[in-house]
Amino acid sequence: MVAVLEELVNSLYDMIQEARSVPLSTEKCMIDRERALDILDEIRTSMPKDLEMARAIVEKRNEMVAAGKKEADDLRRKAEEYVRKTVNESALVAEAQKQADEIVSSAEQQAAQLRSAVSTYCSDKLNATEACAQATLEEVRKCRQQFESANQK
Repeated sequence: MVAVLEELVNSLYDMIQEARSVPLSTEKCMIDRERALDILDEIRTSMPKDLEMARAIVEKRNEMVAAGKKEADDLRRKAEEYVRKTVNESALVAEAQKQADEIVSSAEQQAAQLRSAVSTYCSDKLNATEACAQATLEEVRKCRQQFESANQK
């Protein structure tokens, strides 16, 4: 169809190009009116088919562009959702890690305080036991001296 249209337009162009000039004018020419109208009629009849094809091509292109945009929008939406989900998961992991670190730190502090308290308690009890043992030893020595003194008399 396009070739037919091109051929008809070329025929019309050649007709005008080869036409004789009107006397006393370089801009105007004389052409065979019937032949020119026949060519224009053929162009007019051929054009609707070509226009229909062009419209179909444009419509198909528009459908493809719309489908491409929809697919791109879907991909962008999925990517945004993935990023949002990943960021949320990362935030949850970071928060859980922070809480775990705080729990471990608190447990370490409590353990250190407990060790210190146990150490102080044990030291106090050992000191008391030592003092008691010392007092008992002194009492035993006194009793021995009294016993030895009583045996010597």
